Amino acid sequence: MDKTRLAGKNVLITGGAQGMGAAIGEYYAAQGAKVCLGDVNLVGCEEVVARIKAAGGEAIAVSLDVTKRDEMAAAVKATVDAFGSINVMLNNAGINKPLMFLDVTEENFRKIMDVNALGVLIGMQEAAKQMIEQGKENGPYKIINVGSILSRQAFDDVVPYACSKHAVLAMINGGAKALVDHNITVNGYGPGVVRTELWEQLDKDLVAIGKFEKEGESMDQLAEDMILMKRYSYPEDVVGSAAFLASAESDYMTGQLFMIDGGMIMQ
Repeated sequence: MDKTRLAGKNVLITGGAQGMGAAIGEYYAAQGAKVCLGDVNLVGCEEVVARIKAAGGEAIAVSLDVTKRDEMAAAVKATVDAFGSINVMLNNAGINKPLMFLDVTEENFRKIMDVNALGVLIGMQEAAKQMIEQGKENGPYKIINVGSILSRQAFDDVVPYACSKHAVLAMINGGAKALVDHNITVNGYGPGVVRTELWEQLDKDLVAIGKFEKEGESMDQLAEDMILMKRYSYPEDVVGSAAFLASAESDYMTGQLFMIDGGMIMQ
């Protein structure tokens, strides 16, 4: 591993307490980045920070509800106060609660859209304001949004989630156009079936609504029926691509969302 690949990069990661956010935080730090991890689960973030520091990296933790602008602004400020600037914003926080299409409620729809779409918008805006203040000559700066295979399609049991991830793609495209003159790129990646705490709960929810018969079946069946590589993924399958987007290697790239899904979506 190149321990200097992300040297000089000061990063804010939302949803950093577990799953992909935690794995990427540790991977970024191992490659030389200084990382601020934000999540409603502050204890989880602090545990990740402890692991990063034990490995010789630099990191801080902040309490962050991505739907609250004042907390997002405070997280950006904490990153700058700790490390001197912010170079990379990774909008990773997300939730899901599957329901069959006719059972979707206003509450279900709004909650998912608030975290997965509005939270990304707020994160992009607050990070971009700080990046613009720092000056384009100190860039390039990078905003990275986590999309999904459901940024490209939808299934009948996760329509609100698909709506939120289609919105993430729209913000990647629109944000790239809005921020290019400030030396800010906007890109993203779309995971498929990733074995994290989020999917463990999703698996239980899919059984509860009758989509699958027993727990543990969903990932195996999706891998067999829909994933070209015939296996689901782990956070370790995603971290390398996330590091590419944070690194100088992706400087001539903006407005793009690429899939990390084992061949579920061909584009």
